[in-house]
Amino acid sequence: MPTEHLFATGVEAAADIAARIATILSDAIAQRGVASIALSGGRSPRPVLEALSQVDLDWGKVVVTLVDERWVAPDSADSNERLVRDTLLKGAAAQARFVPMKTPAVDAYAGQLAVEAAFADLPWPLDIILLGMGDDGHTASLFPLGKELAEGLASQALTIAATPPAAPHQRMSLTAHGILQSRHIFLQISGAGKKAVYDRALAGGSIEELPIRLALLQDEVPVEVWIAEI
Repeated sequence: MPTEHLFATGVEAAADIAARIATILSDAIAQRGVASIALSGGRSPRPVLEALSQVDLDWGKVVVTLVDERWVAPDSADSNERLVRDTLLKGAAAQARFVPMKTPAVDAYAGQLAVEAAFADLPWPLDIILLGMGDDGHTASLFPLGKELAEGLASQALTIAATPPAAPHQRMSLTAHGILQSRHIFLQISGAGKKAVYDRALAGGSIEELPIRLALLQDEVPVEVWIAEI
């Protein structure tokens, strides 16, 4: 079962997540000379990344990448890379090595091999993978009813190109295999709606129905979940 951290607000949860991330990255640098983290996009991680950017770390020894990315220009408002650059990779934290998930290829499918090659060079297992979860139970860009979902759950590749069933933009995403190649999985959720989805996922059932179960219902990698009421 995941270790749960309960907070009244997302702001409080974000500060705690940032502190926990900083501790793990610092320990990784001390033990192995390098630390690594894959980040999710969306609104919830923004305060986490803002807080983390202020942490005193040997940022030149930190590798930062993404859990998934929309196939849009890096300066697009929809780009997770832009989110990370705007919130985390500034000041001293700009010294971190950032590995993007977007290439100049015409679409995600054409770019997947290059992204896979770049990801193969990351220091696996990653120290932390910070996941989010949608109201439909998707995580990364592994969506219920997505036409690439079965491949994303079964593939031994680290990454997969995908087209969401409803959301705009093609995506590049870690596969289930990629997500589980980590030392720590963190999940951040807030609000009663997502808490209900999380509880349903924990109760058991198919990963195809609620892909977040690929992280929650396994015992290979420790999972910590930050739950905020609002």
